[in-house]
Amino acid sequence: MTVRFNSHLASIPGYTPGVPKGHTAQDVAGSDLAQLASNESPFPPLPEVVDAIAAAAGSMNRYPDPDATALRRRLADRHEIEPGQISVANGSCDFLLAAAEALLEPGAEIVYAWPSFSMYPNMAAMTGAREIRVPLREDQSHDLEAMLDEITAATQIVIVCNPNNPTGTYLPFAEIADFVARVPDHVTVIVDEAYIEFQTRDDPALSIDLIKQFPNVVLLRTFSKTHSLAGLRVGYAIGSPAFKAAIDAVRQPFSVNALAQAAATEALEHGDQIQRQIETQIIERVRVESGVAELGLTSAATEANFSWISLGENGEEIEDAVVGVLAEAGIVVRPGRLLGGPGWLRVSYGTPEENDRFIAALGDAISRHG
Repeated sequence: MTVRFNSHLASIPGYTPGVPKGHTAQDVAGSDLAQLASNESPFPPLPEVVDAIAAAAGSMNRYPDPDATALRRRLADRHEIEPGQISVANGSCDFLLAAAEALLEPGAEIVYAWPSFSMYPNMAAMTGAREIRVPLREDQSHDLEAMLDEITAATQIVIVCNPNNPTGTYLPFAEIADFVARVPDHVTVIVDEAYIEFQTRDDPALSIDLIKQFPNVVLLRTFSKTHSLAGLRVGYAIGSPAFKAAIDAVRQPFSVNALAQAAATEALEHGDQIQRQIETQIIERVRVESGVAELGLTSAATEANFSWISLGENGEEIEDAVVGVLAEAGIVVRPGRLLGGPGWLRVSYGTPEENDRFIAALGDAISRHG
């Protein structure tokens, strides 16, 4: 007799990580491999954060606080909202999958732009909902008008990734606010802001105002990028208490471990140092974008910690070869075909030395295969 698994499994695309298989974080740190595939921070956690992790490690015989009380209270103070409007989870992916389980079912619809974060397709596949992918505009940004046109009475979730992953493009707060005001009240609007701190056009605090005006809006943020805690997996959502109750009902208890809670809580105490690191990465963004342009390549107008680079008219044909040349030089990037954009590359910003190596190796790849 053959075991019968859920029929939805066959349609779930899964997630392809940027970390080379078989490599641990320690392997990457101890080598000359330039890991520019996962949009991680090139900076290690702050020493004070490492100390907080070490201090918490002695209590690992106890379960973590299931409500992440200290972290949620600190986030509420920072954003000037109530703790009941904040949920903490094992990264943004935990929220997305929980939102799918809480809001989607066969017959429901989810609308999102494409290419965008590669976790979104899993949400419809795992629930039997219908997905509507709205193509990006020519400049690689969200087409909000086209997204509005796709919303029906069956639509349960609309996702706007801003800045968008993998393109890095950013829509100003005013455009997001206008969009949200025109979305029907029965639709949950998830604004995925994993990279919001890297954009330079608006105050990142502006979008918090959406929560105060629209109870159907949810903001997703993470400690993985700007706070250098990708290895601990901790993110948070800002929304209505009803949304918090819904996702808490479908998630496993203790989803955020005690080390992650301690690290994130401490990281919030060092905003000035984190801001200086962000500014350093923005400087590297300018350098990388200039280097790409000097090679005769174009890229999307990024406001994130990565570039989305077009390989030109024959990009789809040479993409694998270019990625191969970069790999030979010890540089790992994300091929666009894995992210919904064949013929493109997504490259995170590393250290200045790593970024220089990337530009040089990309130039070599283009001269050989372009």
